[in-house]
Amino acid sequence: MHPRSLPLVIVPFSVSGVVHLLRPRTFEPIVPRPLRPWARELVLVSGAVELACAAGLLHPRTRSVAGPAAAALLLAVWPANAQMSLDLHRRAVRRRDTRSRLAYAVSLLRLPLQVPLVRIAWAARRAPGSGVL
Repeated sequence: MHPRSLPLVIVPFSVSGVVHLLRPRTFEPIVPRPLRPWARELVLVSGAVELACAAGLLHPRTRSVAGPAAAALLLAVWPANAQMSLDLHRRAVRRRDTRSRLAYAVSLLRLPLQVPLVRIAWAARRAPGSGVL
């Protein structure tokens, strides 16, 4: 992992973390149904963790912890992204309009894009200067 690829994780985590904290209602509908009773809390915690991971990935000395934490978070929120795709599929079928179909298609494309982000975050634990061999 080259440190130049870290912004691919840091920037989205920073932006998303801020939005999670300022506009939690944006993310509450994609919390998987069994976890919906705790949707607000989960959204706020995940936003705070995203910001902490982004900050930790900025400095080589904290990447050994922040990298695996970011990878774990990406894996933990994957079900929410899958839930979003399911919901967007239902909406696209119901509405049958181009905008809904496009939103669904984009959500499907997003799911596999998390794999390289997980790999980048995980590899950050061994970034030059991280103190981990």
